[in-house]
Amino acid sequence: MADVHHPLAAGSGPWTLRRRLNMDEAQFNQWQNLLEHRTGITLPSHRKSFLETHLGIRMREIGCSNFQTYYETVVSSPAAMVEWSVLVDRLTVQETRFFRDPDAFDLVADYVLAQPEESLRHRPLEAWSVGCSTGEEVYSLAMLLNECMTRLELPPLFGVTGSDVSKPAISKAQQGRFTRRKLLDVDDTLQTRYFRPAGRHAVQIADSIRERVCFTRLNVLDLKYAPMHGMNIIFCQNLLIYFRRWRRREIVTRLAERLAPGGLLVLGQGELTDWQLPGLQRVPSENVLAWTRRQTDKE
Repeated sequence: MADVHHPLAAGSGPWTLRRRLNMDEAQFNQWQNLLEHRTGITLPSHRKSFLETHLGIRMREIGCSNFQTYYETVVSSPAAMVEWSVLVDRLTVQETRFFRDPDAFDLVADYVLAQPEESLRHRPLEAWSVGCSTGEEVYSLAMLLNECMTRLELPPLFGVTGSDVSKPAISKAQQGRFTRRKLLDVDDTLQTRYFRPAGRHAVQIADSIRERVCFTRLNVLDLKYAPMHGMNIIFCQNLLIYFRRWRRREIVTRLAERLAPGGLLVLGQGELTDWQLPGLQRVPSENVLAWTRRQTDKE
């Protein structure tokens, strides 16, 4: 989730800190239940100040003076759907970056390079980034897959889908435009190959990569309705930590169902423990939590 920012507001002067509104336990429980019911995300009690701060920022933007009135606005007002979409974006968008987990991307590269060339030549590789935020992970996967295909001297037959619950995050991801500071951890060769200047402080993803990706809004609670099937790679990192243990297993089970035989599922380290699904085989790695679906499984 995003870091907490302390808002500045007009008071006795332009830099006066406005006192943060405080919600009582009943109100906090009400918001906890709403967030978990609609998104599956749990908000522990030590995150109460995070919720108060971000709700308070939005309430001041729309001129709402107390938490209960804003709750009713989100739940039952004529503008409820629009307001809920804005709020979800404020509460769930995470700080992300290109190639965030190098070990995981190395594992994906090894997986692709080990595939039969005949298969890669005739059947497109399909990858899926779950909880993709503003798109850095999606474009990282696309660049990686393109590098693998180039190394194998094969045509770039692959596609990457990114999904997220936040509509504003998806809209930003679709633009493929990022500030230059986002490239601090990107290899110079990749920067030259896949990014184009877009003003003084911004860059644009190259068209050759943008045409290989797509984005869609998707709540992970609705995975059973997701159209993705037969995926070769599913990348789901830094998302499950926001869910209860039983729901994590439910989400991963749904994702596993969408893997192609031989497909690779990559999670974040420590996000799931003591879990094994029939038909999946753990990838031996000390640094990456991943499984492959056995080739004998039938679609």
